Amino acid sequence: MEHVELFFKSIFIDNMVFATFLGMCSYLAVSKKVSTAIGLGAAVIFVLAITVPLNWLLDQYILQEGALAWLGPEFASYDLSFLSFIMFIATIATMVQLVEIVVEKFSPGLYNSLGIFLPLIAVNCAILGGSLFMQSREIASLGLAFNYGVSSGIGWFLAILAIAAIREKIRYSSVPAPLRGLGITFIITGLMAIGFMSFGGMLTGGDEPAANKDSAVKVESIETEIEKEKEKIADKTAQVIQ
Repeated sequence: MEHVELFFKSIFIDNMVFATFLGMCSYLAVSKKVSTAIGLGAAVIFVLAITVPLNWLLDQYILQEGALAWLGPEFASYDLSFLSFIMFIATIATMVQLVEIVVEKFSPGLYNSLGIFLPLIAVNCAILGGSLFMQSREIASLGLAFNYGVSSGIGWFLAILAIAAIREKIRYSSVPAPLRGLGITFIITGLMAIGFMSFGGMLTGGDEPAANKDSAVKVESIETEIEKEKEKIADKTAQVIQ
């Protein structure tokens, strides 16, 4: 259940684009065509799926305070957390270089259409944000870290795919001249963000019955205590009268 909750929460509720507005540069620049948006979105999913678990391992066994205890007692007090940024970026840059080589080899057309934005995945704030959110939210296991990486990538993929499809359609619409281009794109992005905020109730609706049940139990216990006190007062009153 924890994996399912994390999966849907990362895609819809904590969407990288609509909740935290990360990765907006490539989101706006490569969303003019659906074909290029799909290619970049797939690359982002791959990079996040690999780098988030790898950075989780780095954080757990190298970077955290006391993480080097497995090397020996003399290393237990070491704290390398100040190296988090440079280690995470090194991992991300390595994976992005691998993606760039594969795309150039097997899909030259996509490689040319993505242009500079493919290698720029290495400094995409959404990619680094995935690893930093994993660290700050204290993801408990490697499996959850992989789940978080994949689901965050899928969320970013859905965002850029949706805006690319809309931008292809509005190209033939009568958009007012001052709003053409990035103007209408920002407006649509804001409306989509508002729509994605509505998913916030997906994982909280089940808490209300439990809360109501707890409240009912508390009220019942209070009523019971009141009745007991009334009985005690009645007994004392009867004794006084006698």
